[in-house]
Amino acid sequence: MSERPSPEELEIARAGLLEITDAKTVGDAFARVDEVDGVVSVLFHCTLDGYPGWHWTVSLAAVDGEAPTVLEAELQPGQGALLAPDWVPWTDRLAEYQASQEGSGERDEPDDDDDDDDERDEDFDDEDDADSDDDDDDLGDAGDDVYDGVDVDELAPGAEDDDEQDGADEDADAGRDEHLGADGDADGSEDDQQDQRG
Repeated sequence: MSERPSPEELEIARAGLLEITDAKTVGDAFARVDEVDGVVSVLFHCTLDGYPGWHWTVSLAAVDGEAPTVLEAELQPGQGALLAPDWVPWTDRLAEYQASQEGSGERDEPDDDDDDDDERDEDFDDEDDADSDDDDDDLGDAGDDVYDGVDVDELAPGAEDDDEQDGADEDADAGRDEHLGADGDADGSEDDQQDQRG
């Protein structure tokens, strides 16, 4: 780190930074770092919640005889910054866990408690079977329209009226059939009389 950034570098760096973050997350510039030839980084304090010790870094291209331009802007951790732990692949974590289990002797081994669990499961299954048998007995021979011993059709509004109407319809159908039968007999006798005359 060297001297503070020039006013021109500071202005351009802040303008570039405000393109990616809100102004309230950017604190004061506190350093200027000479990177490789022609590149300068300007560092700003980060005031973003949850990022203590972090800082904004804006890299500028500083070519002789040209105005500086922004190359990139990013949030970077400083010394003592709060960081997430290094990522470890799941297979490695699993291997470490299994090794720790074997070392402590806490590996899952079959024991007598498992037998007790099996017996409890069997008892539970027996109770389920008994409950289902009771449910079947409740229905008896009542048919599909009965649920828990209640005839659903009887509860429907106007069910009694429907039953009466069905009975009346059946009586009407029977009367019509009788009438048609009588008409058929009459038609048949007329045909017989015509045959005899002819």
